Amino acid sequence: MAITPAKKIAKKTAAKKVAAPKKTAAKKVSAVKKEAAPKKLAVKKASSKKAAELQIMEPGLLLALTVAQGMYEKKAENIRILDMRKIQSASSDYFVISSADNDKKVEAIAKSAEEEVKKRLHENPLHREGFENLEWVLLDFFNVVAHVFQDEKRDFYGIEQLWGDAEEIVFKGK
Repeated sequence: MAITPAKKIAKKTAAKKVAAPKKTAAKKVSAVKKEAAPKKLAVKKASSKKAAELQIMEPGLLLALTVAQGMYEKKAENIRILDMRKIQSASSDYFVISSADNDKKVEAIAKSAEEEVKKRLHENPLHREGFENLEWVLLDFFNVVAHVFQDEKRDFYGIEQLWGDAEEIVFKGK
């Protein structure tokens, strides 16, 4: 039996029809891959949740915690963060208070707090005071004021008692 041109065309179209389902199957596979992609994005979003929380954190609180961490790294004693925002006569939003038993430690703690803020938040204090005597060093970051005392001076001035109605923020160093 001779194959006519019409039969050749019919065989080619039949072959194309058979090939078509293979392409559809390939599209289904790629559709499954596309469905898997959002799961990967969800994992990325979940891992960046901590970064998003830091961006949501109030800038003054982040600065206060960064100052406290800098103090903690040089073994500052009795680190306290006072939230002064609800106190009308307060000059800043937060006080960070710590102490040490000698002037060398006071200097090291104050410098460490300054360096930590510079490294993490790229800020410098607006005013520094007390580096001459090293009994009470004050670092003023406008919203946050850091106080580093020698133990005797901290007891003498009693800043925590003076601002006793301020809320204390719990700080546990890394």
